[in-house]
Amino acid sequence: MQIDRGDLDAAVSRRIVDADQAAALWRFFGERHPARARFTGLNVAYFFGALVVIGAMGWLMTLGFQRMGPWAVCATAVAYGAAFTVAGDRLWHSGDLKIPGGLLYTMAVCMTPLAIWGLETATGFWAAGNPGNYRDFYPFIRGSWIWMEAGTVVVALLALRRVKFPFLVAPAAVALWFMSMDFAAYLAGDRHWQLALGQRVSITFGLAMLFVAYLVDHRTREDFAFWLYLFGMTALWGAITSMDSGSEWRRFLYCLLNLAFIAISVLLRRRVFLLYGAIGVNAYLVRLAWTVFKDSMLFPFALTALGLSVIAVTVKYQRNRQAVDARLQSWVPEWVRELLPRTRFAKGDLQYL
Repeated sequence: MQIDRGDLDAAVSRRIVDADQAAALWRFFGERHPARARFTGLNVAYFFGALVVIGAMGWLMTLGFQRMGPWAVCATAVAYGAAFTVAGDRLWHSGDLKIPGGLLYTMAVCMTPLAIWGLETATGFWAAGNPGNYRDFYPFIRGSWIWMEAGTVVVALLALRRVKFPFLVAPAAVALWFMSMDFAAYLAGDRHWQLALGQRVSITFGLAMLFVAYLVDHRTREDFAFWLYLFGMTALWGAITSMDSGSEWRRFLYCLLNLAFIAISVLLRRRVFLLYGAIGVNAYLVRLAWTVFKDSMLFPFALTALGLSVIAVTVKYQRNRQAVDARLQSWVPEWVRELLPRTRFAKGDLQYL
């Protein structure tokens, strides 16, 4: 259930609460859920404008802009970042303009890789040789990008210390995801890309990002964990899926792993695990249908029966939800319940679906 100011005004018109009480409740909700972005026309316009600016100084960068020279590019990025920070700080402390204020801070953070690229190009200080044009930063894996990514993470953390705006985690999460691939290229010497090494590095980065997301999810009221969960799962699931299974037994284990992701999505109440888990299970079933059981007449009927059985069990659960939840909760050890993010509990009780 979501409440906006119009709901409180309606309550005033029906004399459920008076105007002073409505104003006090609105201030209370604002303090309890600061900078919560909702899907409104204003917020869509704010985010669209911010993404246009970020894209203009990112993946939409033109070669003509770079002809200004590396020092000029660096100075432009720093000037943009400083201007965005000043404007964002003013809006952030204006009361009801925290969304555009936080987006301006995010835009400032997104200037970091461009500023570092200009500085490194001008000085020749690269981790593994000149990687080329800045717009290659987004589509190509190169070891020399790692300082740009590390700098973006540091600046994002500094910004988060000043303003608690969840979208600020997005550029840091994207930078870490890029680093999970570029760091493997750096370790491999950049010219000798090794798929196996890249997979191991991406799995390590993915698990680390998911662990940090869990810690953040466990400790904060605002949702700072979403972007870390998203790109952590992208790095982890992408690396695992790209591996050559080699046998049907290992492919079956891959299916079980994706089923585990679906179960984790229920416990943590995070749809990103459900999304990737469902894609993985579907990919396994597609392989079965196209290779192992391609000549079987009964396989489609078996899958249909399986799907209907899942729906039937879910209907049964919904009709007896409280009893089933109470029984399941009695089976879960106390130390396991303590490990789950507290924000995923409702009135102290664990809800599974």
